[in-house]
Amino acid sequence: MPRFQLTVPIIGILRGIPADFFSELMKASFGAGLQALEVTMNTAGALDMIRDARPHVPPGRLLGMGTIRNQAEAEAAHAAGAMFMVTPNTDLQVIAYCRGLNIPIIAGAFTPTEVFQAWQAGADLVKVFPCGPVGPGYIKELLGPFDQLQLVAVGGVNLENLGSYFKAGAVGVGVGTTLFGKDALERRNGPAVAKNVGSFLQQLEAVRAGTF
Repeated sequence: MPRFQLTVPIIGILRGIPADFFSELMKASFGAGLQALEVTMNTAGALDMIRDARPHVPPGRLLGMGTIRNQAEAEAAHAAGAMFMVTPNTDLQVIAYCRGLNIPIIAGAFTPTEVFQAWQAGADLVKVFPCGPVGPGYIKELLGPFDQLQLVAVGGVNLENLGSYFKAGAVGVGVGTTLFGKDALERRNGPAVAKNVGSFLQQLEAVRAGTF
């Protein structure tokens, strides 16, 4: 039984998003059906974004913080109200900290050893990063010996390969600018963001229905 399960297994990753557009972007993304949004710690004003937006997250939606590289950043994310945390690296202290607070933790890893260490340490999901250079086949190979793991593919995921990652066995994917649309983000166009997110969710449904 998964320790943390996304009913909509696409995590929207926001890096470098302007603070004054975040509220509209969050509303558009959640309104289009996205369940989980992640703001990266190295985004200017990220902690304030989480803190200000947290009371406005709709029921059933999740607002988390990513690019958490050490425990100090995890503590700051928790204080700001992050509902889940994501790391780019395998940090056992951060995993233990989140487990102690019962906050879902998606821990970053790449090599087979890191992937298994992250899971063994208590990560709810293991983020295989960066997937771009290795592709969906790497997820499939990892799940050969580690068939009990719950893997999330991050890096280089797009509409064209989305289905391949799920067919390879990933339980979720993390997608950045491609999910929201580069032009839509640059123009701060909420309706366009919603349309782009909707395209990904339609593709996801096609994958689930076996028509992709």
